[in-house]
Amino acid sequence: MSRSWAVGVDIGGTNVVVGLVRADGEGAVGLRSAPTASMGDAEGAVADIATMVDEVISEGLGKVDSRRRDVAGIGIGCPGPLDLEAGVVLEPFNLDWKDFPLRERLSAAVDLPAHLDNDANCATWGEYWQGAGRGVRSLVGVTLGTGIGGGVVLDGRLVHGASSTAGEVGHMTIDVEGRPCKCGNRGCLEAYASGPNIAARAREGVERGAVSTLSELAGGDPATITAATVYEAVVHGDAYAREVMEETARILGAGIANLVNILNPEMVVIVGGVTRAGAYLFDPLRAEVRQRAFPVAERACRIVPGELPDTAGVIGAAGLFLAGRQAG
Repeated sequence: MSRSWAVGVDIGGTNVVVGLVRADGEGAVGLRSAPTASMGDAEGAVADIATMVDEVISEGLGKVDSRRRDVAGIGIGCPGPLDLEAGVVLEPFNLDWKDFPLRERLSAAVDLPAHLDNDANCATWGEYWQGAGRGVRSLVGVTLGTGIGGGVVLDGRLVHGASSTAGEVGHMTIDVEGRPCKCGNRGCLEAYASGPNIAARAREGVERGAVSTLSELAGGDPATITAATVYEAVVHGDAYAREVMEETARILGAGIANLVNILNPEMVVIVGGVTRAGAYLFDPLRAEVRQRAFPVAERACRIVPGELPDTAGVIGAAGLFLAGRQAG
């Protein structure tokens, strides 16, 4: 089948993941991952990603006995803000890039057409197309990682907004006098519930004298506490870590209740490593949404973890390229 594949490139604040995706979306093959920080500046990242793309195509097509000319192009997901029409990365809060023509540079480096979209939009589209959201028409994605991103699908269409920043759920204000955020605002959802900020809040408590096994789990150095450390401590029955996780869930629940009230989606799908906390996260989160959202809207909405924990961004980026969705 001619032109039946696309490459998905998922650029995150922590890692870059690349994979080859069939036009029907059935999984990703030839996956490659590398730390974003190891790639240096934007030009260095393009060179490294181009190598990953070539490796993925070679391995993936070798596995399926296909040919490179069957690859239609590349979908790229990158943290915003972005100028989607120009294919330019403007100034992401979690990447040290500015006004960089990523779509053009990567397309030229691998000699394939490319499409650029927000990384959280890609993860949301991946879950909508091939994950937890199959069969729904309205969905909000929330990505929990180095930052907090989001995407909005209404009536089967990905929403971009007037300046391509729709879905930036991590930067809704939760506390007007709250914690500083990398975006320059205070009290953003991201400033409390992203992976690094979950860790920061836990670390601050330990440094204030909270009784916890977190330092022990972090090898005696509170500076190395991560969100994964908090989850590990919760599983081992640490009361303070459980308090941090429940507070995180309530904060996320307040933000998601806002989304449920404003957008009235059929589903909110939460993607990212923090979802490994399972019921420790989702039970208090759903309870908070029930308390805060309009009952009729809350009853119509399922809040679920993503089904594509490692590949939502890759599959979604490739899917958006294949669908030719340039605007919402």
